[in-house]
Amino acid sequence: MTEEQQSAVRPAASTGRWGPPPALTGFVVLLLAMFALAYGVGSAAGPVAPGMRSTVGDAGPAEPGGGMGGMNGGMGGMNGGAR
Repeated sequence: MTEEQQSAVRPAASTGRWGPPPALTGFVVLLLAMFALAYGVGSAAGPVAPGMRSTVGDAGPAEPGGGMGGMNGGMGGMNGGAR
């Protein structure tokens, strides 16, 4: 009798195929949905930084000198310690 009861409870049969856990699938779907939502909101809002504009059709940099503003020689006194 005990053998019949033990054999009635069998482990789940494996199909031989691997599948991702449902929690992982749900997480990936949620991640993709959040990315799509954020992209849509960002596209609708447009550029938010001051002076930011599209690069489509620009002939060159926005500022003379390569667009690096006041970054020319800011560390002028640093020449290796030799004077």
